[in-house]
Order: sequence, then structure tokens, then C-alpha cells
Amino acid sequence: MTKLRVLERVTMTTETEKRPETPTLDRVAFPSDLRDMTDRELATLANELRAETISAVSDTGGHLGSSLGVVEMTVAIHAVFNTPHDKLIFDVGHQCYPHKILTGRRDRIRTLRQKDGLSGFTKRSESEYDPFGAAHSSTSISAALGFSAARDMGASTGDGIAVIGDGSISAGMAYEALNNAGSLGKRLFVILNDNEMSIAPPVGAMSNYLSSLYENTPLHALKEIADGFAQNLPEPLREGAMRARSLVTGEGEKDTTLFEKMGFNYIGPIDGHDMSQLLPVLRAARARADGPTLIHCVTVKGKGYAPAENSADKYHGVSKFNVASGKQSKAISNAPSYTAIFGESLVAEAERDSRIVGITAAMPDGTGIDKLAKRFPARTFDVGIAEQHGVTFAAGLAGAGMKPFCAIYSTFLQRGYDQVVHDVALQNLPVRFAIDRAGLVGADGATHAGAFDIAYLTNLPNFTVMAASDEAELMHMVATAVTHDSGPIAFRYPRGAGVGVDLPERGVPLEIGKGRVVKEGSKVALLSFGGHLQECIAAAEDLDARGISTTVADARFAKPLDTELIASLAAEHEVLITVEQGSTGGFGAHVLHWMSDEGLLDGDVRVRSMTLPDKFIDQASPADMYAEAGLTKDDIAAKVLKTLGVSTAEFGQASA
Repeated sequence: MTKLRVLERVTMTTETEKRPETPTLDRVAFPSDLRDMTDRELATLANELRAETISAVSDTGGHLGSSLGVVEMTVAIHAVFNTPHDKLIFDVGHQCYPHKILTGRRDRIRTLRQKDGLSGFTKRSESEYDPFGAAHSSTSISAALGFSAARDMGASTGDGIAVIGDGSISAGMAYEALNNAGSLGKRLFVILNDNEMSIAPPVGAMSNYLSSLYENTPLHALKEIADGFAQNLPEPLREGAMRARSLVTGEGEKDTTLFEKMGFNYIGPIDGHDMSQLLPVLRAARARADGPTLIHCVTVKGKGYAPAENSADKYHGVSKFNVASGKQSKAISNAPSYTAIFGESLVAEAERDSRIVGITAAMPDGTGIDKLAKRFPARTFDVGIAEQHGVTFAAGLAGAGMKPFCAIYSTFLQRGYDQVVHDVALQNLPVRFAIDRAGLVGADGATHAGAFDIAYLTNLPNFTVMAASDEAELMHMVATAVTHDSGPIAFRYPRGAGVGVDLPERGVPLEIGKGRVVKEGSKVALLSFGGHLQECIAAAEDLDARGISTTVADARFAKPLDTELIASLAAEHEVLITVEQGSTGGFGAHVLHWMSDEGLLDGDVRVRSMTLPDKFIDQASPADMYAEAGLTKDDIAAKVLKTLGVSTAEFGQASA
């Protein structure tokens, strides 16, 4: 298949180049406008939509490669189906930028992933054309089946259409949905967007199986079928072509694919970038289907933009960039990222301990496990988008005496929680959980916030839970996890660059359950757990300048608590405030619970906790998100003043 290297319509040469000309796209306010266009106009529209998507994401950053891979598919679906009555559900939702442009949001597309702007994912509250929000994978088939079942029970809804990638369809939840959909037999459309790549190249038997379906198959096969030439195709093309034809003509055909064996009509594989294939196949499927139907489309991630096509990650997630060169404008930091520190520390520890292995769920680069994979490929496992399996796989490794480090984002570890409880904690197996993207994460918004892991892990028996306040502490926590064989242990750390502290040559194991005092004071104590330590120090400096002597302590552990440290802070200060980058029910709740049981809340010390608020916070910069959460240094200082009974005006007067 010949790849389009550069859009013919758009030749961009400078940073200040004007936006692409899009006369056909300019005629589109909503998808209904597509249904009045000819097939030739729809093909032209797809080219213009791709140019507009590239231009918009160059201004905002975001998930470019996945969006470019579904441009033609998005146009074709909206042209053929009656959205929003028919429910188009994108799995993960990170490929929805062309969809947003076509569904009345073009005028806001350059606010993508910004404060008060459009979400980078589908979102029900944003548009009726987003019937189901998503940012985690493998949910689309289940949701589309739900809409289809509701339709058959009289709900005012049309067909359910799930667009799911080959990486996402490898997850257990997708199999569960396919099995249920095939059993129920309801009319449902699953469009498999097969680009042989999720965030990282997909792994496992499903990827190999999908590849085998089309690796020797010209993707013009379906066009020839439509023209009546199927019988002239050579084997093994003829059988696949006839499967597709059977849906169009109603002729029976022997089941030959996994999907057919699960009860689906299977069409494909077809070229997901060829409108002359997409449009007739979708029209035929919509007209003829009376049960679950899977349409297998082969696509190219980053299609139509050479820098994306040639990039290793296909421009999965990009910063703002120069369209002509593809060069991204990434912020420069003098400090390494927490993810890099974790990866490098794990490699260093693995060089000294042959029992250390690394596990990731389709995120080797994002978690830093790629560093271990390069150094020790045989001791590194990418399980695909399968967090549940990954956790239990790690438990099995631990049961055999290995030292597994299961590196998963906080927001994705939620997907394996039953396995964390049943397979790890209950059996007290020493799985090491490296929890990246803890706290609020910026442009990905609420769907990716690492808000809940403190609460959902500290409530589990046998667990040890740590949080790194800086990159040096993270090195120590990796070393601590290596030596901790008495049960499961987790350590969390934020997204992005560290704070710039000096790094030790190697991490040193910490004493379990012991924190540290980083600044001495006498009146107020701030007890920080994790990445907000620097905000606490800054708040303490402001308070000190106003005559309120403030101690700052780094708890390091939420479980077990450093009860000696807590007791001393309570005894020696008038106010004790806990601060964490997590939801209620976490570190602060455990501190309050212990203090209550010990009678330490019966005395003179006033204790307060600061957590993320009881709401989901939309995308913005991390600083803006923490401001909305009420967790800036000024918020911490204000909490101190309020607890002391000092008004802002009085505070200002006292310092004058």
C-alpha cells in the first residue's frame, strides 16, 4: 500500500504559515451535511479534514497519530449512519479529533486539551454526538451493546457503532463484550481499526492473528467485490472476499474467523483509507445486517503526515509542533523526569539482582520500563492493554520467588483492582507496584487523574504504600521495594520533571514506616505525603515571613504510618495539617483515624487534612488544576490561617 507522504493540498513551510484552505469542510456544520455530498466530495472532505486536524494539533498538542488514522473512517461513518441517533462510540476516544471537527466543534478545536476548552477524549457533557465518554481502553463494545439492547427495549436510540483498535480489542473486557454480543445476537456494528499499533506496538497472539488475516491480501479486494469480480480473485483472497459478499447478498458462508465463531458477521479486511471501499461496505452493512457485525479496517497510524508515519510512536502524543518539519516544542527542564529516574533506577537495581523483572501494560515508554527492556529484554514483559492479567501475572512471578515491578499509571491500575486485592494482597505476595502519573496530570484531564490509589491501596491488609516527594526519594523507594520481600509494596510519583534535587549515586532502602522532618518550626506543622512537599515548603516560608513558625515533614509512608512522627508533631504544635495529592479517604484519613483511636484529637492540637476535592477536575495545566483543587501554597497557608482563627485582613495587618 502506497503511503501518502505529504498532503497535496497543504504545503506548509514556516511556523507562521496560514491555515489550510478547506472549501469542502467549510460547508460542514454537522454530520447531516455529509449526507448530501457525493462520494467524490466525501473523499475531498477527508483530505481537508486531515489537513485541519494536523493544523489544529500543531497549535494545541495532543493525540495526533491515532486521529490521522481514522479520518476516512470518521467521514464514512458519519456519512452513512444517522448520528447522533445512531450512537458512534470511539474506544479510548483519543482518536476523536476529526469527529469533533465534524460535529459542531470546529470553532473550538484549537482549545483542545486546554483549560475551559474541549476535552481530548469523547465526553457526554460536551456534545450529543459523544454518546459515551471514554479515555480508558476496551469499553466501546460493551457500551455499544448496551445502547443496542436499550434500542430493542424501546429506547429512542439507533444503531450502536463501536470503533475499537487492534490494541484495545486484545483486552479481556473486549472479549467479554464480543462473547456477550454474539450470544445475544443483537444488531450491532464493531469497526476494528487495525493499525497494528496501540501506544506501543501491540503484543500477543491477537495482534499476530489479525496480521495473518491480511498480510498477503491486497486491500482493494472489497472494491472488486463491489464491482462483481470476487470470483476472479486468487486464493486465499477469494474466501475472504466471499465472506464480505455474503453479508451484502445474504448468501451463506462457512465460519472461518474467530469473530464469526463468536457469532459475528465478519467483513474484511478492507482498506480503511479508501473511501471507495469504506462507503459501499458500510452502506451494505447498514442495509443488510440483522445481528452483530464486525468490519475489519486496516489503517496507518499517522496517515498522511510523513513525520508521524516515520516516527516510532507515530506521534501518538505530541506537544505543539511545526507542521513543515514536525519538530515539537517541548519544554526544557534541568531536572530529569520521575519516569526516567524510575527506569534508570530499576535498571541499576536489576544489574545487581537477577530476580528483578519488569511488567508494563502496553506503556513501556510511558512508564520507563523500556529502559529495562533494552538492558534485560528477557526480564521485561509487556502484557498489552491487560492490567488485570498483568497484576496476576506479577503475582505468579512473585509466588515463584522473583521480584516483579509492575509499572502502571495510577489511573490504569484501577482496572486491575480486584486482582490487586484477591491475587496479591490476600496472598501477601511481594509484588512491587510502581505507580506513575500520581495526582493531577494536566491536559489528559479527569480521566487520567491519579487521584484514588492512596485510598484504594492503604485500605488493603498487608500493603506498604509510599510516595516520593522528589526524584532522590524515588530512587530510595525503588531500592526499598527491591529489599521488601514480606508483602506487596507500592510507591507513587507524579508526572513530569522532578524538582531538581541532587541525586545519590544509588538509592538506599528506607526504614519501613518512617518519615522525615525537612524543616523545623514551632507553631504549625505541615505533614506532606508525596509530590506536594515543595508546595508545603513554599507555604511554610510564606508563613515564617509573617511570624508563624512552621515545621514541614515528609511522611514518606501512608502505610504503615510513622505514628511516632505524627505524635510528636501533634504534641509540639498548635496546628497539624496533612497534605496529599489524592482523594479523601487516603493518607489524611488514616492519620485522623489513628489519632482519634489514640485520643490525640482530645487535646489542644487542631488537625486538618487537605486532599483533592470530591469532584472530577477538567483538563488544564497541572498548576491550574491544583489551583482549582485548592492545593496551592497559598491555599495551604490560608488553611493554616483559618485554623488559627486569623483572618486574611488581620494577617496582613499583623505583618505590616
